[in-house]
Amino acid sequence: MTVVTSIMRAHQLMLARVDETLKPLGLTFARYELLTLLSFAREGRMPLSSAARRLQVHPTSVTNTVDRLEAAGLVRREPHPSDGRGTLVALTDDGRRLAARATGALNSAVFERPGLDADDAETLIDVIARLRAASGDLAD
Repeated sequence: MTVVTSIMRAHQLMLARVDETLKPLGLTFARYELLTLLSFAREGRMPLSSAARRLQVHPTSVTNTVDRLEAAGLVRREPHPSDGRGTLVALTDDGRRLAARATGALNSAVFERPGLDADDAETLIDVIARLRAASGDLAD
């Protein structure tokens, strides 16, 4: 029980740091993840279904996130060029700028300073990778 509760508490603490960093930018972590995913996509766009798969979330979650990002002018929906039933989500210039700004903020406030020295961080990454593999989450 101690292992599980310790992992869950560490998760809560890290998410709180992430949320504290993103909130002044008007973003949640889910919105940041989608903006970042799109910033790495070819031409800054992809089908909604692909975004859901890559983010490993339900398509409805992506739709809700896109709704909010679209209302803020950070993404736009476009018809899929070869699938009349499909929709693409595309990053706007404002969305690209905000994703870069948020990444910089997260890098300096959270990712580069996780509260562990380099050796402990490497050990933790290894242990978590083994835990994930044992749970069937990581495929070689």
